[in-house]
Amino acid sequence: MPSCSVCSVETTRKCPKCLEKGTDSYFCEPCFKSNWATHKIKHLEHNPFPYHKYTGKLRPVYPLSPKREVPAHIEKPDYAETGDPISERKLRNTSQIDVLNDKDIEGIRVACRIGREVLEEAKKAVAVGVTTDEIDRVVHEACVARNAYPSPLNYYNFPKSCCTSVNEVICHGIPDRYQLQDGDILNIDISIFHGGYHSDLNETVYVGNVDASGRKLVETTRECLQKAIEYVKPGMLYRDLGDIIQKHADANGFSVVRTYCGHGIGKYFHCAPSIPHYAKNKAVGVMKPGHVFTIEPMISEGTWKDEQWPDRWTAVTQDGKRSAQFEETMIVTETGVEILTRL
Repeated sequence: MPSCSVCSVETTRKCPKCLEKGTDSYFCEPCFKSNWATHKIKHLEHNPFPYHKYTGKLRPVYPLSPKREVPAHIEKPDYAETGDPISERKLRNTSQIDVLNDKDIEGIRVACRIGREVLEEAKKAVAVGVTTDEIDRVVHEACVARNAYPSPLNYYNFPKSCCTSVNEVICHGIPDRYQLQDGDILNIDISIFHGGYHSDLNETVYVGNVDASGRKLVETTRECLQKAIEYVKPGMLYRDLGDIIQKHADANGFSVVRTYCGHGIGKYFHCAPSIPHYAKNKAVGVMKPGHVFTIEPMISEGTWKDEQWPDRWTAVTQDGKRSAQFEETMIVTETGVEILTRL
């Protein structure tokens, strides 16, 4: 006999609304009454783009939860209310890379430490059945608890406080009501703003039991980032980072996404330098002490080509195969590199 989805008592009672939608949801009488307020939300769940030709199995699950608020006492970037990062846009046509002073470096160091703490909190929440929106809630509350603003929130009108990218999603996945499945790979991208400075980092984690090929993809991506970091020191060319990353990805049978790049960071969420992760790119610049930037390779099982969902954010692989990513914020020192987002 079936059992109640809440207390596991044997029951044959089904939610009538779920039956209308062709699904079975079993509840005993007490649990049905006490859980109706939360369960009825599932009846509203839908794919907002039913006619879109998706490349893989993943679908968005709407409605999105309401925008999460940031208390008034927390310092906010210039786009927090309008969605328009005016100060950053003014830099769009410059390739000048700022050399940061000691005050700036200390400010970014604090922001990076907070970013790492927030990511670790998010990772603890990952489990089969947890929604990506729940992870966003954890991230948002962890930021607020540290007097930090979640940088993605309302950046060019992005609706959430972090990015959650599952399986074929390369980056910029919007947290929604999707429940994580056993075998998923999930990238959690954390960016925070504190004391006038941004930090940025991400990791791809396993949900339950991930197959060997998925684990190889994730570990190869982690290695791509590490090999690139080991190259960083004064006098090196930014464009050479892509050669290092693609060589390792190719050797393991994977491809490197070309659309999205690493970037400078600090007072602005994104600024020079632009750091492509593929070989033979034309990135401008030579590394100097005081440069702060991210390296964030996106490595895919199949093609390097990407598409975008109609939400105008979610980037997915063109063939629907999985993609993984890792990211750290770092500073060029007099003798090499310091990774600011690692504790």
